[in-house]
Amino acid sequence: MELREHPPLSREDVHVWTANLDQAKSVAQSFLSILAPDELIRAKKYSFAEHRERFVIARGVLRKLLGRYAGVGPEQLRFCYGPQGKPVLAQRGSDQLCFSVSHSHRLAIYAVTLNRQIGVDVEYLREDLASMEMAERFFATRESETIAALPAELRTVGFFNCWTRKEAYIKAQGSGLSLPLDQFEVSLAPGEPATILWLEDELEQSRNWTLKELALFQGYIGAVAVGGAGWQLTCWDWTDFK
Repeated sequence: MELREHPPLSREDVHVWTANLDQAKSVAQSFLSILAPDELIRAKKYSFAEHRERFVIARGVLRKLLGRYAGVGPEQLRFCYGPQGKPVLAQRGSDQLCFSVSHSHRLAIYAVTLNRQIGVDVEYLREDLASMEMAERFFATRESETIAALPAELRTVGFFNCWTRKEAYIKAQGSGLSLPLDQFEVSLAPGEPATILWLEDELEQSRNWTLKELALFQGYIGAVAVGGAGWQLTCWDWTDFK
């Protein structure tokens, strides 16, 4: 669904936006004016112009999107970063606007909600990365065994189902790389609902995390993780690149 203005966001809503990062060079150029100095420094670190422009557009869309929800100009937003690098808005109100962002190849995904821990991840399907060696190295034993038992043509999807669901949960929790991927298990078989099957940390298990698979463009797999239950997911396409 395309929308020029953001829809109302209640405490029971989770909004996920997708944005195509392959835009005209003029779009990236125009977005430079709304980025903060630290974002401009990060952009300059990219060696290839294509990657640099995608980063600028991804950050520009993030600012324009959150600015609409917060009711401020995109250049006015200020971000703080947690111990593991998770960004949060410095602006505080009666309801905290919580968000997560991920981008891979040509696609960026943004998840927005109120007063809930949230994480999102998207990955471009690459068979060269979805190896059993990688699965056995990073995933829990039962997860790698499940991938190995899948038909060969489904293993890449199973691998990235596992990867994106784990990354979404880690982003929502804010642990970053400090939480090993084999310390919890997720469902991964194609067609099965996304869910956390096991958490080593019993306290985390009691917090009632919810996972959902995201329906994306062909060639991409994504997932969103949200703390708590009783929320509804709505997906939108971002088209305002002016």
